[in-house]
Amino acid sequence: MRGRAPAVVGLLLAAGCGITPTNVVDVTGPPTVRIPPPSKTIYLLKPEPRQDSRSERFLLTKEPADVENDTVDSLLTALFQANDRQLGGLHTALRGFTYEGTQDSLNPVTRDETRLPRTSTLTVYIKGKGTLSKLGKAQIVCTAQQDASFEQVKIIRQFPSSPPREEGEYTCGDLKLPTS
Repeated sequence: MRGRAPAVVGLLLAAGCGITPTNVVDVTGPPTVRIPPPSKTIYLLKPEPRQDSRSERFLLTKEPADVENDTVDSLLTALFQANDRQLGGLHTALRGFTYEGTQDSLNPVTRDETRLPRTSTLTVYIKGKGTLSKLGKAQIVCTAQQDASFEQVKIIRQFPSSPPREEGEYTCGDLKLPTS
């Protein structure tokens, strides 16, 4: 009996599972991911309701932007133009700063016939005097990251007579500000 058991197991393994082998069958195209488009909103600041006399604090709030399309460039343009408008009780920490443009690394440039690596960082260029506060950085980064294809946002401050300075590389979550 002991000799028969391994022989029976071997015979069953050789018989397979009963599925007939076939060639490769192409059923559909390759898997793809669809990233939803950003909304036509920008992040402004809303005073936090307080019961005491401590200094005023602000919450980030998404507000509709008057833009024709939902590109990051048009949203950031609208965000910086909010500096010059009456905001109806809302505020911005970007007064005194101007938006100069963006450069993304999703479509990397070619240098000396070598394609630079693709990353998902958006670089935002600004000009202005004074200190760019954490609230100002949050407004820029959170507005830009509504486009889900950008994992990080780098802010570069440009100066007329000195080299540019990097203000930092962030995600909206890095800045950990409450939202309304």
